[in-house]
Order: sequence, then C-alpha cells, then structure tokens
Amino acid sequence: MKTVGAAEFKARCLRLIRQMNRDGEPLTVTNRGRPVAMLSPLPEKARSASIIGAMAGTVLAYEDPFAPAADPSEWASLR
Repeated sequence: MKTVGAAEFKARCLRLIRQMNRDGEPLTVTNRGRPVAMLSPLPEKARSASIIGAMAGTVLAYEDPFAPAADPSEWASLR
C-alpha cells in the first residue's frame, strides 16, 4: 500500500488519485507519520453503476397514488 504525507497529498492530490485509479493500489494519507485517511479505488461495478433506474422494480404495489401517505387525523399542524 502506498503512503503519502498530508502536505504532499494536498500538493499532488489529482495526480495521486489518477495514479491510484490506474494501478488500483489504495493510498494512505499520513499526518506527522500517523495514518489519518485511506483512499481506495471503487470496484469496477460501482464505477459503471448509474443512479438512473437504480430503484426500478422496488415498488411492489401502489394502488392509490393520490391517497395521503398517512391518515389525515394523524397530521400535526403548526397553528
């Protein structure tokens, strides 16, 4: 695992992230020699996943889309 100091990480952040993406090796950021953060590349599946359509097929039944989500007698008003 590659280790880099916080000051160097700050100065070369984008370059280090691109290199991590290419070689797939996690990166540990240290502050005064103590590990403070770890960056790791996303798995290939997560890189290509899209949020669009991610919830498709999760609603099993919804009979009345215009009905209130809760009974109106349970509603609290700010009077």
